[in-house]
Amino acid sequence: MSAAPPPPPESPVVADVGGGDKVLAAAQHIVKSLATSKNAADDMIRILSGFDNRLSQITSDLFLSPDLAASASTSADRENPSGEISSAAAAAAFDAAEQLIQLWDGTPEALVFEAPEDDVAEYLIAVDVAVEHLARGAGASTAGRAGVAVQLAMARLEEELRHLMVRHAVPLDPTGLFFSLRRLSLGSMDDLDTSSEFDAATPHSVDAAPETARGGPLVNPFEDQVFDPVRPEAVDDLRAIADRMARAGYSRELADAYCGIRRDLLDEYLSALGVERLSIDEVQRIEWKHLNDKMKKWVQAVKTVVRVLLAGERRLCDQVLSVSDELREECFIESTKGCIMQILNFGDAVAVCPRSPEKLSRILDMYEALAEVIPEMKDLCLGSSGDGVISDVQVNLDRLGDAIRGTLFEFGKVLQQESSRRAMTAGEIHPMTRYVMNYLRLLVVYSDTLDVLLDDDADDQIDLARAEDQDQEHLESMTPLGRRLLKLISYLEDNLEEKCKLYEDSALECIFSMNNLLYIVQKVRDSELGKILGDHWIKRRNGKIRQYSKSYLRISWMKALSFLKDDGHGSGSGSGSGSGSGHSSSRMSIKEKFKNFNLAFEEIYRNQTTWKVPDPQLREELKISISENVIPAYRAFLGRYGSQVDGGRNSGKYIKYTPEDLESQLSDLFEGAPGSANHSRRRT
Repeated sequence: MSAAPPPPPESPVVADVGGGDKVLAAAQHIVKSLATSKNAADDMIRILSGFDNRLSQITSDLFLSPDLAASASTSADRENPSGEISSAAAAAAFDAAEQLIQLWDGTPEALVFEAPEDDVAEYLIAVDVAVEHLARGAGASTAGRAGVAVQLAMARLEEELRHLMVRHAVPLDPTGLFFSLRRLSLGSMDDLDTSSEFDAATPHSVDAAPETARGGPLVNPFEDQVFDPVRPEAVDDLRAIADRMARAGYSRELADAYCGIRRDLLDEYLSALGVERLSIDEVQRIEWKHLNDKMKKWVQAVKTVVRVLLAGERRLCDQVLSVSDELREECFIESTKGCIMQILNFGDAVAVCPRSPEKLSRILDMYEALAEVIPEMKDLCLGSSGDGVISDVQVNLDRLGDAIRGTLFEFGKVLQQESSRRAMTAGEIHPMTRYVMNYLRLLVVYSDTLDVLLDDDADDQIDLARAEDQDQEHLESMTPLGRRLLKLISYLEDNLEEKCKLYEDSALECIFSMNNLLYIVQKVRDSELGKILGDHWIKRRNGKIRQYSKSYLRISWMKALSFLKDDGHGSGSGSGSGSGSGHSSSRMSIKEKFKNFNLAFEEIYRNQTTWKVPDPQLREELKISISENVIPAYRAFLGRYGSQVDGGRNSGKYIKYTPEDLESQLSDLFEGAPGSANHSRRRT
């Protein structure tokens, strides 16, 4: 088992597999074993120094006695003045290297890089000797042997490389990578209820709070995180193998082995991230609940793949394959392409799925995630070989953009064509209104992206030119998203106007219109929609709400108040001129007015206590308006004519309520629950 090696030497040819001392010791061992003379030793040292300049520190004096060292050096200079390596020395070095390579080949179950450091260093030097011997043009007697030795060595090194990368692969823990990538649940359609009648494919929202949709600015969890896919202690060994295979002319075998292992490991990482290999048909058959989960995982996975996995693969390529820039770029692209394409295939499948509004925020998340990492991918793919991958990513992004535009278009169509014929019995807020407004508030979260995607939509310009109630100056300054939002809200308002026609009671129609329009205004005013649509838009809707309120009072209470009008029946004392029959007729008329008012009031009470005005302020304002119109009129009529009825037979039958009784009754209106049957506090 090798200890963690020090950093690699400056020379890329030989990696430091066990420290300088170990390499020197191994080289000295070879020289001492093979050198039969001072000249042979010098030749061996020259051979080895060509592989690693540190080996020039070896001197043949280590192998000679001190008294012979000086004369041997002089003799060597005379015999080999050019300093060239003798063929005998080179052959002897190759013989030793060949023997060592064959020895390891005879023990296939053993692994060089699991042997002691000295053995690793000796094997690598032996490979260097064999490769150099073959490259220098071995003699006829050893050429075949050199080729076989190199072949054996390369086969072993390839296997060793596979083993090292698998054995030292670092497992991926996805739980530590996702902590700040997830949006809050209110940042999507996750909480929308599909039980409403609006449309089976178009869910309806509970009241969410889209201003917290993204939970504030997203934190980048990768700023300080570095993921090394291979343990650092194995990198130098891998580089030593790669250097020798490339120098021996085995770059293709090296690339195939390297890319094959990296592809398999990246597949495992994707599986750990929850990214499955799915076809378009399989994606389209997935139920929305499960597809939603997969889309969320995809958004997380895209950022993780680029910023963690691909960044790690880039570093590994640069470290292990530093021998060749071309090889480094080729292996990075080939080893990561499958991973990238698996990510893109899911994006393509989602982009061609049937359009439905609940998918929009997820597709927007996917679009933004992919757009965000494209610049980082360009930085990782340095060479021209990466241009094709970047082009594929851009195509995928464009398809997601088309899906977003198409989904918004379909949403508008659904809104225009929604034609449920059942009126809201209590006049409350329609589920469609809740859904649409929360949906639009959520879209504002993606305003930057949607402004880009909707920038060239001429249809918005044409439609909005017909918007008579808009501030034209503000209209012209609207963003593309603002124009689309205004168009969608106009569709909603048109639809609600059609639904008003379902009510037979015109007063309830006013309540329905007030409830829904107020809800729209509140959602606009209390969010970024207010800034987009402008104050003029809000003021126009508030004016409409006031008109509906006045219409309600007129329609609902005009008949009841007509019975309290003073039409000259005489004074409240009952005395004065006129015949007895005339006075009796007047008394009967007054009784009839009280009776008719009671009947009208009780009918209103019976109906309108079941009506619902959810907004507390609007509910209270309506009650105050009713009181201000009804109570003074009743009090005046009772004060003037009550004495003509009070005290007579069955007077309680006609004067059933005091003004305080009526005030109390009115407080029960618009609560959405039937009122009490016994209303009167008057004693008979």
